[in-house]
Amino acid sequence: MKLRKLSAATAILASGALVLSGCTPGDDEETTPDNDAVEETEGTENGDAGRYTVEPTDGALADLGADFSTADDEIRVSLGPQPFNSYNGQTPSNYNVYNSTIVDRLFEGFSYVGTDLGIYQNEDFGSYEIVNEDPFQVQYTINDEVEWSDGTPVTVADYVMDWAASRYIGEDGFDYISPNVGTYIPDGPQAESPDSKTFTVEYPDGAYADWQLMIQSALPAHIVAQEAGLELDEMTEGLLAGDEEIVAAASETWNTVWETEPGTLPDESLIPSSGPYMLEDWADGEYVTLRANENYWGTPPGVSTFVFQFLDNAQHVQALENGDLHAIVPAETVDTRDQLSRLADAGTHVMDISDKATWEHLDIQYGDGSPFAENPELAEAFALCVPRQQIVENLIHPVNPDAELLNAREVLNFEPNYEDVVAESYDGRYDEVDIEAAAAIVEELGAEGTEILIGHNGQERRHDTVELIQASCAEAGLEIVDGGDVNIDLAAGEWDVALFAWAGSGQIASGLNIYGYDRENDQPRPQNWTSYNNDVVSDAFETIATSADEAEIQENVITLEQELWDSLHGIPLYVHPGITGWDSSLLNVRPTPAQSQLVWNAQQWQRAAD
Repeated sequence: MKLRKLSAATAILASGALVLSGCTPGDDEETTPDNDAVEETEGTENGDAGRYTVEPTDGALADLGADFSTADDEIRVSLGPQPFNSYNGQTPSNYNVYNSTIVDRLFEGFSYVGTDLGIYQNEDFGSYEIVNEDPFQVQYTINDEVEWSDGTPVTVADYVMDWAASRYIGEDGFDYISPNVGTYIPDGPQAESPDSKTFTVEYPDGAYADWQLMIQSALPAHIVAQEAGLELDEMTEGLLAGDEEIVAAASETWNTVWETEPGTLPDESLIPSSGPYMLEDWADGEYVTLRANENYWGTPPGVSTFVFQFLDNAQHVQALENGDLHAIVPAETVDTRDQLSRLADAGTHVMDISDKATWEHLDIQYGDGSPFAENPELAEAFALCVPRQQIVENLIHPVNPDAELLNAREVLNFEPNYEDVVAESYDGRYDEVDIEAAAAIVEELGAEGTEILIGHNGQERRHDTVELIQASCAEAGLEIVDGGDVNIDLAAGEWDVALFAWAGSGQIASGLNIYGYDRENDQPRPQNWTSYNNDVVSDAFETIATSADEAEIQENVITLEQELWDSLHGIPLYVHPGITGWDSSLLNVRPTPAQSQLVWNAQQWQRAAD
């Protein structure tokens, strides 16, 4: 059942999931869909192409029916060279799009974001409903048959642990990505007992704007209790009560039990799945293999083996043509477009070109060690010499000739309220390069020759972006250093400027975790990597988080956008053009603009019978 559709403007940050590139397997019986049940549509390069076992009627997962079963087959996909990190994708160092696209296959939850950026209840997993408006309370019910692959039921205990990880963040607590659940639901999930399938959460300050996405999937609490030497009931009750010893034992285990050397999976008994696939094999930097969860309680996954390969973007199309890969999300270049178009014209493959709720930007570091810490005014000189328009024209127009500069963060160019927000929040001061003004600031500060390290993930388009900035800013007296080929931890803030992207997934207030400051504890929020501390921005996001009034939300979006420009937190560049390609024999492939990317419904993929 579809609940409500959020505009893509509210979907940009996706719990703040970082895009580090540009933001799986069952039974022995081979089964294939009946050819009579397969519908074909004419292939195009605009996303209408596809073949389905069941034709989708909206943005939700298609109902494949009771006869859908797992084929003894393997599908291989590459979303880029960024590697897998960990089964636990909820720590700041592991929480990125590429890790999420894999681990999301392992966990089920109460809702998901569809291809239209609408929020849909996952009724196979459970249900939820508002049971009281004041105070705002939501009741969740996990279906009776939902269990972990090791046979342990999924219960409120798993959600208490997830809440506790958000509630008790800190040096002596959980290394969790976001404090939102713990902040807005201070008392945690309430139930009759730790083994209950039904629980209630209460928002004492009123409904959180993203409440439908607040309670999702959870990691296995019984594994944490086991490894921490605690009884599950004891741990659950202790976490709810804030027992310091239990919080310490649980958090230390949660932080470490699933962390291993790259390429080495934890023991299989420690990584159960509540979803359609399980982790089977991992070769660091090469691939992760998933196998079908034989004990999965829902519709069986389409194939017995699903492999994520970490191929360099330059190898994608050739690997697809050779049959080494069956689906790709390559770098969006004119060469890639031309190569995929050739394959699509031949009828052997499908190419999809569509908008992505992913946007590229430059973040400025004002922390210790950065040249901007000593001279914050230098940020204006940098912004004045960044050739934003040239970057779009040289690097994006060849793929999407209609691309424009992005002049906001919380709304994207293709959204209906974008022009209204930008007209009120930005005066165009950084649209065009002004070398004379930039050089004057540099000279006044005595900052000629200042080195500015731009950190990024080494993707070709980012190298090209830095090269354009280098050439332009050199004229203003700044020396730009390309940090894409060194081992820079973006999340640790080891840069003067970071070049990356945020990806969207249906949330309204997730920017609070990126731009907001935890004033009560006097520390930046977990994804605030620049230690940005601005009361105007924090106040605006906090208002947005608890507002149901669209006019009030837009007013505060305008306020924070204007302040982010005036204080030069960073510089938005452009919305990513999206290109995907896949073998035309694959069924049920449906691209999405959200951060879940092409594989959001990978459990439904299957190969057509020859």
